[in-house]
Amino acid sequence: MPRPYPQEFRDDVVRVARNRDDGVTIEQIATDFGVHPMTLHKWMRQADIDEGAKPGKSTSGSAELRELRRRNRLLEQENESCVELRPIYRRPTCREKDLPARK
Repeated sequence: MPRPYPQEFRDDVVRVARNRDDGVTIEQIATDFGVHPMTLHKWMRQADIDEGAKPGKSTSGSAELRELRRRNRLLEQENESCVELRPIYRRPTCREKDLPARK
């Protein structure tokens, strides 16, 4: 998978595309910056969402959700390992000490 473009670069390209002169197409701007025109369209759509001009999932909300899912996955793994180790560290209760050994 290709490395993502830096956010500063994306912001600059979107700014140039929004402030373009009449007769200059999105495809020309995308070609000048070396990105695919569809990529530039996606960046512009995401910028509109981030600025509140359009409804949708913002970039910061997506990043927060991704981080929370990662954290949840780690906690589930830790919990699973604790559940597996519980019988090893379990102490017998007073009642269990008094019971005869099982055969």
